[in-house]
Amino acid sequence: MPDRIAELYQRHALAFDAARRRSFPERTWFDRFIRHIPAGGAVLDLGCGGGEPVARYLIDRGYHLTGVDIAPSMIKLARTRFARHRWIEGDMRRFGAESSAYDGIVAWSSLFHLDPEAQEKLIPRIAVWLKRGGVALFNTGPASGVAIGELEGEALFHASLDPGEYRALFARSGLAVIGNVIEDATCGGMTVWLVGKV
Repeated sequence: MPDRIAELYQRHALAFDAARRRSFPERTWFDRFIRHIPAGGAVLDLGCGGGEPVARYLIDRGYHLTGVDIAPSMIKLARTRFARHRWIEGDMRRFGAESSAYDGIVAWSSLFHLDPEAQEKLIPRIAVWLKRGGVALFNTGPASGVAIGELEGEALFHASLDPGEYRALFARSGLAVIGNVIEDATCGGMTVWLVGKV
């Protein structure tokens, strides 16, 4: 099921993008995220989609974006909108970056499309890519397990670790929890993590 993600988002790119342009419930968390990032800093957006609304929010505030998305149609949208920034068509599981390359990393509504084993491999790599003092922001499910959502009426895979497992993984990776709310009612019921590299 996780390997169908690219094909689903590719086919439904325009509908997904239109829905995202109408809704930004996570804005308060992004306001908090950027308070930890220096002006003009470098941000990596894993699962960037077409760049709306997250990349636009960050670009409008002067940050330099590198976006990665597995769906070619999503990357095409982002490149069309924000041609001066870097957009990479690729799988976040295979993406490589230099050590300490980014002030901030976002994996919003994307990390949880990976199976738990892939998440356990990616989070330590995110820690390596962050500069010391850098921050990462992402969302998960509220508990360990698999949940099947939907995208335009088709099944959409999500998976999460237990919150305690995430905390242990952060600790092993040199990341400290700055903020965490399980099923944040102000953010569409999402479980949100803001972590920093210590």
